[in-house]
This record gives sequence, C-alpha cells and structure tokens, in this order.
Amino acid sequence: MSAESFDFDAPDHFTAGAVGPQGERVFYIQGRQRGRLVTLKSEKEQVRALATYLAQLLDKLPTASEPPPDSVELLEPVEEAWPVASLGLGWDEERQRIVVVAESVVEEEGEEAATARFAITRAQATAFVERTEALVKAGRPICPMCSQPKDPSGHVCPRSNGHVVR
Repeated sequence: MSAESFDFDAPDHFTAGAVGPQGERVFYIQGRQRGRLVTLKSEKEQVRALATYLAQLLDKLPTASEPPPDSVELLEPVEEAWPVASLGLGWDEERQRIVVVAESVVEEEGEEAATARFAITRAQATAFVERTEALVKAGRPICPMCSQPKDPSGHVCPRSNGHVVR
C-alpha cells in the first residue's frame, strides 16, 4: 500500500522543526492548509539543504511585501505521514510562489513514492531559512578537525589518533 500524497497550493503554515535532545533530534518539515496538517520526517541535512537552496532562490527573486508568518514552530500533533527520500524546489512564475516537493521513501518493490507539494510564499520561504539556521545552530558543536558533530561527553576524532577532543 502506498503512502498518501498531499498537494497544498496555498499553505497557511510551512516550517521545519526538531524534536528530542541534542544528538538524538528528529527533524520534520510541516505544512498546513485549510486545517489539514501534514508532518514529514526528514534528515537534518535534508532540511539544511532545502534551506540553502531556498536562500539561493530568494536571492534571485525580487523582494515581495508579504507579511511574515505568525508562527514558525511545529504545530501539534507532530505525527509523521512518512519519511522524506528526496526534496525538489521550483518557482511558479504565474502564481509567484516557490514550490517545494517532497517524495517519500519507498519501502517495498513496486510501490510508488508518495509526494507532498507545498506552494509557499517568499515570506514563508524566508522564515523557513531563518528557522532552519536557528535549528542547526542549536545542534551539537562541530569538531574543527574532522567536521563531525561532537558529543557532550567528548568526541573521538578520527584525525586525532583516537584521542578525545573536547
């Protein structure tokens, strides 16, 4: 059985969030339209890459005078519809909206991937980028030698011959 697909042509809420302690956080992308809330489980790097590409796209677009979103927090309940396998990004010239498309992980051979399409405003994209930057900064510090996250108890860096880097 395939997972459900979603098409939000004008979501009133679009954000990223994380649940859990540092080093064990689960990341989500979430959208809501007409009272229907969709939460997709994603990897931290997927959320970070999406924010990077959104920021690059926003730099190329003219500034719009849209009000910022009321909230960038994850809305309750945080119940994942499915995990994200891939993300795509586009620009709808006619509607002046950024289109984010997520595709689900396929669990079984022959199963079709589900998709979630969110046509967001530039203000929502800007808020997503800012929110993601804050989420990433709130994570574990990065080891300057190997670029891997450091655990609070210390980090055995592969570039330090097995010594703990604090």
